[in-house]
Amino acid sequence: CPVIFFTFAPNYKYITMKQITRCLWIALTMAMMISCSAKNEGYVIDGQVADAEAGMIYLKKYVEKAYVDVDSAVVVNGKFKFEGVTEPLVYGLTTVKESKRPQTFFLGNENVKLTLDEVAKTLKVEGSLLNDLYAQNVGSIRAEGFSIDSLIMAYPASPVPAYFLANSLAYQFDLAQLKELRGKFDASLDGTAYIQQLEGIISRLEKVQVGQVAPDFTLPDVDGNEVSLSSFRGKYVLIDFWASWCPDCRKENPNIVAAWEKYQDKNFAILGVSLDRAREPWLAAIEKDNLTWTHVSDLKDWSTEPAVTYAVRWIPMSFLLDPEGVILAVGLEGEALQQKLDELLQ
Repeated sequence: CPVIFFTFAPNYKYITMKQITRCLWIALTMAMMISCSAKNEGYVIDGQVADAEAGMIYLKKYVEKAYVDVDSAVVVNGKFKFEGVTEPLVYGLTTVKESKRPQTFFLGNENVKLTLDEVAKTLKVEGSLLNDLYAQNVGSIRAEGFSIDSLIMAYPASPVPAYFLANSLAYQFDLAQLKELRGKFDASLDGTAYIQQLEGIISRLEKVQVGQVAPDFTLPDVDGNEVSLSSFRGKYVLIDFWASWCPDCRKENPNIVAAWEKYQDKNFAILGVSLDRAREPWLAAIEKDNLTWTHVSDLKDWSTEPAVTYAVRWIPMSFLLDPEGVILAVGLEGEALQQKLDELLQ
């Protein structure tokens, strides 16, 4: 501690052991004072489970349309505690480890009190302004008249509207609109998770606009054989993103069947890309709906690579390509698909 040496013993050639001891004691005391006065960073969750006295509780984080475990704690006399560090994100709480629908809340590095009631399906959060904003809006983001634009303008530096836009509302906007909305967030959010997610959607959308060459991909078909999009070059191709569990997809399937039956012999192909989670229902739906074209899937749900690459935000979603692989149209359904095919292939 040279500063202290010079302060208490300018003629440091004659420092005594007593002075050295005093110096070290002062340095240690100052270090302790600095440590104690430093601002604590991280969150502390003091919680209570209204309908359980004992057991386990799980803290989950929302990642890529699913909840993944972050931490767990023992519930004792109905109480539990979590501590950690996070950027502001949406988390979930549940006493059921396998639950895919935990009670959700917004968590930053703050001290909060939670009361979970899984019977009533409620989660009371105290001490979080972030969660207050989240709770005020989460139930109405899909309601008529809700404006994400207005929420961003009112809270441009909050990650809450960024979460709503990136995870729930991006599908409502085209590329130009998403870019405009992205530009309204404060620079303090640059690099945060939900802004990066939004920027990722924008970047991927830019690559699958009409006039762009469709990105190639390879997935296994129903027999396990690898099939690449590029193998269809020379034909008009309809890439159909769908899933057996998607009601709207199943309603659209008869229209696609009609298009296939009309044009399958006129340089036209369909490549069905399923976002299914299990093989059996996928194959059953193909048979039941009479989908007799090529089908591929890796059974990874929304995480399947083509769905991510093509920025698929809802299904059914289609991309119509020309024989050189250039995207001619996006999102054709019903009569619009029939009219476009008539224009190209009749």
